[in-house]
Amino acid sequence: MDIWDKKKRSEIMSKIRSKDTKPELILRKALFARGFRYRVNDKRLPGKPDIVLLKYKTIIFLHGCFWHRHEGCKYAYTPKTNTKFWIDKITSNTERDKRNLRKLTILGWSVLTVWECEIRHKYKHDITPLVDKISVAIQNNLPHKIALRFYGEKENEIILVAEDVVEYRENPK
Repeated sequence: MDIWDKKKRSEIMSKIRSKDTKPELILRKALFARGFRYRVNDKRLPGKPDIVLLKYKTIIFLHGCFWHRHEGCKYAYTPKTNTKFWIDKITSNTERDKRNLRKLTILGWSVLTVWECEIRHKYKHDITPLVDKISVAIQNNLPHKIALRFYGEKENEIILVAEDVVEYRENPK
């Protein structure tokens, strides 16, 4: 039995946000402080990813444990009331996540998933280790292409500069 009546429960559920959640803001702030620049909730990509790092061709999804069924997490429980509805709802969420992951991988993106419980509980007081893990994962997935560019000649001295090549392409619709 629910501890609130239908009207109160509806009010509470309406306040649950899908973007700009507290864990998301904490992670974005930490990534920005580390020097990562990103886009937020890019509608051009499947699943409107929470964080899109264009330079690194990497996407970070920050999933809520309840809504996306974090396996083995105590926050990924099934409510006792209206159980069939919740099982169907959460199952459809996880299926959609798998489809979006497949689409993004086909488009050449590296996809990282961070769970809400990691930010709210495991790294509650110090998010640095989590950002370190993310940073290492991003660097490991980065294909390092270097281009030598001729920038001119100065008193019989050729000036070459090595730069990372980052390829951007339009996503097919």
